[in-house]
Amino acid sequence: MIAETSITRRLEATRLLVGGIASRKERASIGQFFTPSPIADFMASLFDKPCRHARILDPGCGVGTLFAALIQQLMQRDPKPDTIEVVAYETDTTLERCLRKTIDLCGQACAERSIEFSGSILTTDFISSAVEQMQGSLFRSGAPHFTHAILNPPYRKINGDSHTRRVLSVAGLETSNLYAAFVWLAAGLLAPGGEIVAITPRSFCNGPYFRHFRKALIDMIALRRIHLFQSRKDAFKDDSVLQENVILYGVRDRRQPSSLRISVSEGGDLAEIKSRRVSFNSVVVPGDKDAFIHLVEDDSGQAAMERMTVFETTLDELDLEVSTGRVVDFRAREFLRDEPEAETVPLLYPCHLADGSTQWPLSGGKKPNAIAVMDETMGLLVATDCYVLVKRFTSKEEPRRVVAAVLDPGRFRAQWLGIENHLNYFHSHGRGVSPNLAKGLALFLNSTLLDRHFRLFSGHTQVNATDLRKLRYPTRVQLVRMGRHVGDTMPSQEVIDQTLQRECGIDDQT
Repeated sequence: MIAETSITRRLEATRLLVGGIASRKERASIGQFFTPSPIADFMASLFDKPCRHARILDPGCGVGTLFAALIQQLMQRDPKPDTIEVVAYETDTTLERCLRKTIDLCGQACAERSIEFSGSILTTDFISSAVEQMQGSLFRSGAPHFTHAILNPPYRKINGDSHTRRVLSVAGLETSNLYAAFVWLAAGLLAPGGEIVAITPRSFCNGPYFRHFRKALIDMIALRRIHLFQSRKDAFKDDSVLQENVILYGVRDRRQPSSLRISVSEGGDLAEIKSRRVSFNSVVVPGDKDAFIHLVEDDSGQAAMERMTVFETTLDELDLEVSTGRVVDFRAREFLRDEPEAETVPLLYPCHLADGSTQWPLSGGKKPNAIAVMDETMGLLVATDCYVLVKRFTSKEEPRRVVAAVLDPGRFRAQWLGIENHLNYFHSHGRGVSPNLAKGLALFLNSTLLDRHFRLFSGHTQVNATDLRKLRYPTRVQLVRMGRHVGDTMPSQEVIDQTLQRECGIDDQT
């Protein structure tokens, strides 16, 4: 009997076979990554509410592993549903035969349990269809809302001039990636009290690009659980996906719970899971207009969050601003020079940052060291002064997410210099800051405490200017005092952390 065996295990061989036939490059180009059966089974297990008449939505369903896992779970519940309906969207028509087999397996299993079953496979674009439904044209004809939504949405950026972007904009949904659009729309199609489980990249938790999505999600969905994977590689290892992923579970309800569960697993098989219950206000801080989502997975993270509360000073109060470097190299390629020469000024890339200071020029490297000075480039330059530079991207191998360095103007014999777009820089109304303030700020940014706090809401290697603006900092007096402990290069990590603890009155348990 099918009901006595695992449908998802049967589908696992199909998933691997189809995944092997279609090249990874082709699937990645449309953001398609199939869900392994252990993850599908885990996602299905998160649904919690009893339901007599289940109507399941699976947008971007692949070979159907997710809705099959959910049906498998519902059949084992007591009481089990009387009816189950599946509406599955998949635009990849090469998967239609596999999907039909999945629907047939689910139908047979339901029949064995005396559950009435129906399944629809829609090859239409989910975004266009969902927007139409949310605007009411289909609901007026009697189509009910969904009781369950389970999805592994496509992960791909949305082009600014694409039909998809226009459809979303008309509906008032502003987002830059397909996965956020899919989750947003799936949540919108749920009935009140309906449940959603989705596996997505963690990148939506912070940054300006997902602000509208985060606020809409929190407004529609009461978050009950968020699951993290400690390893980047394990969740979708067959597809060589390195993006950090999370699984979120919530209920269509505008009232957020007082607490939710954060869990974490070491590997993709989810054999060992550690979990903790945290207050909702520690996940989304009250009053945060950007609605950053902080994921405190262990005692170390909780300690970092609590210790960061001693810092209350904003950048405005410090009379500081943070901007992104103005030189976008592929747009200014004709003005770039490998080595300094007449009528050029220094150009700084992330590779020029080392040991908390700038190392320039770097001869024989892959990046230019200078930019020509002419009318076309003057708007790209800043006055040579004392700034704090921060890498916008860090490699997975670097021990810290936030890497900061002090730009010492005394090292440059030029009135102007260029800061490349992969760097953020701190300044005061376009001008530099005092050396000790800059050194103290760089020390704080390079601390272990700041790194641990940053990782609570940032699940990727990008450090946005928005992230840096949202941080709270030591006072100006504290920063200047810390800066006096910094020489031409940044001290060791141990000395950095000890200095921060001593000068700001933080205990040493981080």
